[in-house]
Amino acid sequence: MDPLSSRGVQEDVVQYKLFVIQPDGSDSQINEERLTHLVEKILAKVAPLLLQYIWQHQSFNLKYQPEKGGVPAHIGGSTQFGDNVEDEWFIVYLLQQITEAFPELAARVEDNDGEFLLIEAADYLPKWLNPETSENRVFLHRGDLHILPCPSLSSAVGLPKDVVPSVPQALALLSTHTQACQASLKIRSALRKRLEGYPGKITTGLHRAHCFLPAGIATVLAKRPDLVAPAVSAFYLRDPVDLQACRSFKTFPPDTRVLTLVTFTRCLYAQLQQQQFTPDRRSGFTLPARSHPQYRAHELGMKLAHGFEILCSKCRPPSSEPDAPVSCNPQWKRFLESLKNNDYFRGELEGSVLYRELKTSAENVFKQFVSSTSSSRSPGEEVLQLLESCLPLSLEDLKRQESQLPQEDSDSWLDITAQDLERMLEERSGQGFGLGSQSHSSTKHTQQGGGAEEKRSETEEDKEEEEASYSLVAVTQGMKKFLNSMSSHEGVELPWADSNKSFSFDPDSMANALDRLLGTKEEELDSDDLDDDDDDDDDEEEDEEEEEQGSSRSHGEKGAETLDKLRTYMDQMDQELMGTNIGQSFTQKHKYDKAGLANGSPGLPASESLPREGGVEEAEEEIKPLDVDLNLITNLLESLSSEAGLAGPASNLLQSLGIHLPPNTDHS
Repeated sequence: MDPLSSRGVQEDVVQYKLFVIQPDGSDSQINEERLTHLVEKILAKVAPLLLQYIWQHQSFNLKYQPEKGGVPAHIGGSTQFGDNVEDEWFIVYLLQQITEAFPELAARVEDNDGEFLLIEAADYLPKWLNPETSENRVFLHRGDLHILPCPSLSSAVGLPKDVVPSVPQALALLSTHTQACQASLKIRSALRKRLEGYPGKITTGLHRAHCFLPAGIATVLAKRPDLVAPAVSAFYLRDPVDLQACRSFKTFPPDTRVLTLVTFTRCLYAQLQQQQFTPDRRSGFTLPARSHPQYRAHELGMKLAHGFEILCSKCRPPSSEPDAPVSCNPQWKRFLESLKNNDYFRGELEGSVLYRELKTSAENVFKQFVSSTSSSRSPGEEVLQLLESCLPLSLEDLKRQESQLPQEDSDSWLDITAQDLERMLEERSGQGFGLGSQSHSSTKHTQQGGGAEEKRSETEEDKEEEEASYSLVAVTQGMKKFLNSMSSHEGVELPWADSNKSFSFDPDSMANALDRLLGTKEEELDSDDLDDDDDDDDDEEEDEEEEEQGSSRSHGEKGAETLDKLRTYMDQMDQELMGTNIGQSFTQKHKYDKAGLANGSPGLPASESLPREGGVEEAEEEIKPLDVDLNLITNLLESLSSEAGLAGPASNLLQSLGIHLPPNTDHS
């Protein structure tokens, strides 16, 4: 099956489905009612996690999905995570927690890359498992990863790899052979390592910053901190038409700005902080000097205010009729009961301050994730609805709260040093990379204390021995060997390719293999056909021999003629180049002894090898040979020096040849 045709998931979208492994024998209506109640229980279970999280673009959502195309009725949804891939992995963590709390459920999750859970554990997958054979085989069940196996000699449980199981077949096999379907320990460990840190990662992935915002925005964010995400996205993806609404700021006038603390995700904060933007003079936003201690708060608030104004400019004013209270929804009572069963209120007495705060947060979760009325509203409509419910605004109270704001977080995490990058790579792969790992290990040695001078001297001696082991002759010999080698249609063979192994070829076995493959053995042919074709074959062979002899003579004459023409062209080019200064850029052979090259010294620079004025006539009379080796080394070293330690033509070429040179220590 073509994996491209089987994937219907859009880019930057994760799709998830939750199936009941042992459905009862009831009809569709009862199943729908059961699954709808199950959604309420699931959301009540994960409500404490959802309250803390700020989604980049779309939130986690679960809805009843009827039976369609052989897929049984289930609950599922999809989330567009945009630029923040951590949203996708948080959903995987939620599904892991859900399947652990509800053992009768099995979850499938995929994105536009397909089974991205298998990509995370690609180093430990069985050989038969690939994108073509993994369809409907990967599930999260009871908090662990399960893969429907392929039958083997040790176990007959499973389905052949060339069979694509239907979802009911996969669920039946998962139900009857749960232990056999469990993924290997290494695969499960790879997934657990990727999810390591949750749920604590929710708070560590947030960034709190001071912002000067209009009072209306500060009030809205106090009630719904998650609305900061659509505002940042609106500013980040703005166009000239959007900015036309920001000339007047009718919804959020700048003269009502107050200092407040805004909670971002790190992705949202980086998007807002890294944008270079100058407000329109007609907007009323003025920024202090960059040296002002609160310049960043003014700049962040200005950008965020533009985002909220763009959101609200695309929406119509809300209706004057207020929304019905949540208590009127029949689903709210069941949702509230599920919250109490999960100890959501932490034993607080009904009516206490903390109880009322938790209940308000639960109502927001119910509106966003359970009730279908709020899901149809755009973020701008949500902002306008909240703003209208908060009127009139108390500007004096917001001003008084400025002195009580907690300290903002440091954004030093935006700056990643080479050591930080090396550490991330080591944590990711479990091994060091290049010179950075050497410097990292040497740093750890110097921090251990005691014997530091001895270790430093040993390091210097090792460095001197390492530099002494480099020979420039090896560079020239490697280049010559590379240029003189013959390559095939498959490309150049690298030095570390295993080309020293003896190769044996048996023509008889090769012919027999072809006969078996093509079915053209002699005994299968008709002898009459062979006899009839003998005379014709003899005549054709004589004609071909005469043609080959004539063509070989003609090819030889043409080759000699072509070679003579090439030599004539080369002589003419040499004579023409003698009248230019190109030859002065090369080092000539008679100037220096080859011993200098053998000792590893690149010789004098080309500028010192230029002929003097008195020897111009002599250079014109005779073409002096060039020191090819010395010119090669000089040009390679100059190219390496100009690369300044980065990847470039010279370093890539030498690395492909297996040649390593020490870093340049002479910066003169």
